[in-house]
Amino acid sequence: MQLIDNAKGNYRFLTGIAPYSAGVTALPGYEIVRVTLQTPVPYQQGFALIDRHLQAENRPRQALCAIELRLPKPLTFAGFAEFNQGYRARLTEWDLLLGEYNPVARTNIAPAIHPPAEPALYAFSYTTPCKGDDQPTFIVAGAGDLRDQADLSSAAVVRPGETSAHALREKAACVMQVMQERLTGLQMNWSQATAVDVYTAQPLHAVLLSEISTIIGEATTHGLHWYYSYPPIADLIFEMDLRGVRKELRI
Repeated sequence: MQLIDNAKGNYRFLTGIAPYSAGVTALPGYEIVRVTLQTPVPYQQGFALIDRHLQAENRPRQALCAIELRLPKPLTFAGFAEFNQGYRARLTEWDLLLGEYNPVARTNIAPAIHPPAEPALYAFSYTTPCKGDDQPTFIVAGAGDLRDQADLSSAAVVRPGETSAHALREKAACVMQVMQERLTGLQMNWSQATAVDVYTAQPLHAVLLSEISTIIGEATTHGLHWYYSYPPIADLIFEMDLRGVRKELRI
């Protein structure tokens, strides 16, 4: 992974794969603001909503640095690849790519209760100017229980088909390692996190202390947010993301 400046968007991004980057952090003089939709909207309509919001804030499209989506149900690996093609095409239309690099971070999950009827936009983040030398803001993209995040195939799944406490601990440990690597790559640490999110429909008690709380340390001050949900690919059962921001809006 490389940390690359995106001057047009006023943020740095940690290289990931074609559909999304591994994370983003605001450049000096800027901060990341996260916006949550009270009611998610179909994600293609969501881009129009984002466009209106950025215009109202006098920010360019390139300021968009992270997207959070919700799916009706988990996809197959092939279905996920097809979805990503359409999503990346939209980012290309918006002139957000830097050559072959996709700088925009993403989390994409399927709620286990009240899922949307079609892929929907749940939240987005963008950069905006700020005053002073405040603590840097950042977002770490979502990652599921794959041994290699670039290998979107069943061969990379940790303990495929298993949901025992031991298997869940191994899956969580794998995802936590990815979170740590991305956090380090962004030159951030757990004490700077304002939200740590877990996405799974499996019981959390088996991993809460052993694999998560003891590692994130001071970040537990703000709690651990559990979304009763599934990762975007049917073979996966555990996903996480995290962020460190000062401003969060709800619209």
